[in-house]
Order: sequence, then C-alpha cells, then structure tokens
Amino acid sequence: MAFLIRYLLKRAVSLVPILLVVSAAVFFLIRLAPADPITSITSGKRISDETRASLVRQYHLDRSLPEQYLIWLGNLGRGNLGDSFKHRQPVAYLLKARFPTTIQLVVMSTVIAVILAIPAGVIGAIRKDTVLDRVISAAMVFCVSSPVFLNAIVLMLIFSMRLRWFPVFGAAHTIGENIYYLFLPSFALSLNMVALMGRITRDRMIEELKSNYALALAAKGTSFARIIFVHCLKNTLIPVITVAGIQIGGMVVGAVLVENVYALGGIGALLIEAIQSSDYPMMQALIMFLVILFLLLNLAIDIIYVVIDPRIRSAVRNNQA
Repeated sequence: MAFLIRYLLKRAVSLVPILLVVSAAVFFLIRLAPADPITSITSGKRISDETRASLVRQYHLDRSLPEQYLIWLGNLGRGNLGDSFKHRQPVAYLLKARFPTTIQLVVMSTVIAVILAIPAGVIGAIRKDTVLDRVISAAMVFCVSSPVFLNAIVLMLIFSMRLRWFPVFGAAHTIGENIYYLFLPSFALSLNMVALMGRITRDRMIEELKSNYALALAAKGTSFARIIFVHCLKNTLIPVITVAGIQIGGMVVGAVLVENVYALGGIGALLIEAIQSSDYPMMQALIMFLVILFLLLNLAIDIIYVVIDPRIRSAVRNNQA
C-alpha cells in the first residue's frame, strides 16, 4: 500500500507544471479578446472618470499583464478566485452554488453509460455476426455520430414535450428529486460514451474469448458464464476504463451544452454567461476548474489501473524499488 501512496504523490506533483502552463495560457489568451473589462463590470453603464479610475485600481487593471497574472496566481494559491465582474460576488460562492448540479449530471451520465455499454458490448461479442449484434453495432454507430446537443433536443421533444414523462426545463433542489429531473439530460450526455465503451468492450471481449487461456478453460469444462464474467471481462476492462476516463472529461465539456438546452443552471450556463459578458475572473476560474477536474479524472484512472491490473501494479512497484 505504501508504494501506491508514493505513486499517487509522484503523479500529483507531476501535475503542478501542467497547471502552471495551463493557468498562464488561460490568463493571457482570455485577454486577447477585444473586450473592455470595465464595461463588463459596469454592465455598459456610463460612469465618471473617477469611478473608472477607482475600478481600474481595484481590479489591478493598471498593472502590466505579467503583474496581473502573478497577483491572480498568488490569490489562486490561497483559494481566492476573485470577484465576478457581472455578478459582483465571489467566484467561489457562485461555483459552490452551481457545482452540485453539474457533478450530479456527469456522475449520472457515467453510471448510465456503464450500465448500458458493458452489457451491450458483452452481448455483441457473445452473439457475434448475428442480427442482434448488427442491431447493437448500428445503434452504437448512431450514438457516436450524433452530437450531444442534438441528442438533448430530440430526447426533450419526444420524452418531455410529446410524452411528458420528464420535465422540460430546470433542476430540483434535492439530490433525490434531481435523479428524476436530470435523468433525461444525463441520458443524452451519456450516449456518445455508451457507443465508444460498448464498441471497445465488444471488440476486446471477442479477442479474449479467442485467447489461449479462454480456450483452455473451456476445454477443462469451465462454464461459459464463468469464463465470460470472471476471467475475460476483467481483462477487457483495462481499455474500457481508459476510454471511460477520457469520455468523462469530455462529458464535463458536453455538460455545458446539455445544461443550456435543459436550462439546468449549472457550471456550463455560468461559463457561457461569463464568456458573453467578458467576465475575466469567472472565465479563468471555470476553465481552470474544468482542467483540474479533467486531470484528477486521469489521475484516478491511473490509480484504478494499478489496483485492478497485477502487471501494472508490479511494474509500478519495481520502478519505485
């Protein structure tokens, strides 16, 4: 267990240079946009020269860009994300209010994807080249080809506006109620992940079923179900987890579109609002939040690799010896 902790610390430290580079890129690229932050702060209202000068000093806009970056980075290190230009409230407070909806949306999408994709992939492998396999494969091609926002709109039209099974807009105030409110948006967000994970599960399972160890187990009289679920599926999960990690990161971005279609009021809506109003502190904080979340997801995937695969665990232990 000690080697796993050392590995985790080493991987976490390796993320620091990446975050520094990303933070600099985010800070300076945002300021390339031809927008006046004072206009954003005042919502376009006319102000006196004295008030303008006071706002410039308050938000350090009288400093050079490198100085502004260092001030922002120092505040970021202390957990101070600054104040939103548009809302005139701490960015951390706004994030805290919107964060639960987005996270619950992504978590529900991931659960739905896993529940649908892995069984579909296994069934496709077992029934290879049958009508059922072709139907599943065609459904996966359709899901991976369809844009997230289109999935969201079509599902809303059918299940919310036509059948009235789910709410059209908005989210609930409790986690329990949100399971109902967020199911349709989560399903729309999960379809691309279902297609990719399902296809990889099918292809890997077919390879595992043809492997020597699977044939040897079958020759010894091991039940087909045990070969599938105890032996082959475990080896199939490694590439599936890789795709899942990448897709979950993509889901965070896709959630921006889904949240706007269903008016969920999560982080995605906040990001679009910040871009439209040139709200620098809000944009910087949200983009950095999404980057950190993506990096942490990839770190979690690396840890899962070490836990479930003895070969990777042995290689990590030997490298640290």
